Amino acid sequence: MDLDQTIKGHLANQDFATAATVALDKLGPQILGYLGSQLRDDDAAYDVFGHFCEELWKSIAKFRGDSSFKTWAYKLVMHSISRYQRDGFRRRGVALASGELSALVEQVRSATPPFKRTEVKDAITRLRESLEPEEQTLLFLRIDQGLSWTEVAEIVAAKGEPVEPAALRKRFERAKTKLRKLAEEQGIVG
Repeated sequence: MDLDQTIKGHLANQDFATAATVALDKLGPQILGYLGSQLRDDDAAYDVFGHFCEELWKSIAKFRGDSSFKTWAYKLVMHSISRYQRDGFRRRGVALASGELSALVEQVRSATPPFKRTEVKDAITRLRESLEPEEQTLLFLRIDQGLSWTEVAEIVAAKGEPVEPAALRKRFERAKTKLRKLAEEQGIVG
């Protein structure tokens, strides 16, 4: 059974805690990895991840299935990043509302092993980090997560104005070209 069906089944039974637990178990490590690469600060990534988890926990009952669950979750991630960047919860340091949620967040954090990279992957990762955050997000959502352009547009639109998938494809192509040029300059690719 796929993630969407599993979540919808738990939501239909009003088992919100299990739905959130399944969601965080399946998506938590990749979201935490994304936050680490975007924010480039483990403490900041953990703060935003904690906020995201709490938002998911509190709002999962509102998931209507208008998009895939993964898309909906990444929209929450984008909201959490925006909120962090506006400095709202960063200074308050509020503990998570649920002991169960706190334990689950810590489980995802500790179960996520350090990513073992080859030398080339390491170099590409460093090059990707030199791109603008929006370019990194496009590459992550499209390549690493395999989301459709419609899903990527929906997630990116969560940060502000609606975006057309065609415009994102053009930005994506420019980001790939920029990344390839950087890789060629570094002698990583020929």
